[in-house]
Amino acid sequence: MKLNWGKGIVIAFVLFMSFILYFVIKVQSDDKYDNELVTQEYYKKEKLVQGTIESIENANNLTAKVAIAKTEQGLLITFPDSLDPKKIKGKVSLYRPSNQKLDFETLISLSGSDLLIPKNNLVGGLWGITIAWEYEGKTYLNKEEIYF
Repeated sequence: MKLNWGKGIVIAFVLFMSFILYFVIKVQSDDKYDNELVTQEYYKKEKLVQGTIESIENANNLTAKVAIAKTEQGLLITFPDSLDPKKIKGKVSLYRPSNQKLDFETLISLSGSDLLIPKNNLVGGLWGITIAWEYEGKTYLNKEEIYF
């Protein structure tokens, strides 16, 4: 049997397709390769994501935004003066990327428009701050990173 270019190309294509089919069948039949959804309740999770997007948009649409500032006493979170501080409910989550043990949450309870997180709770470094709050039935979400 004489091998020419045409036969060589056909053999190469057949071998390549066999190679690909082998791996497709292996991945589909082997339990070691989990190809299911990442989340079992995907659509419920999608609703939560949409709610998060709406909360961020609500926070961005405020005329006076929530301000986060470093002070000598700690981290000062200032809510808009136009809102009644007694009606603001929610929580502040502080996330430390380098050490999960330093993460903590603080409930929002205001008498004025400011919330102070004491300096002794904060180790120097990068902090991710998430403020999830509600005012008169409308949810808001502010996210920021700050180097303390």
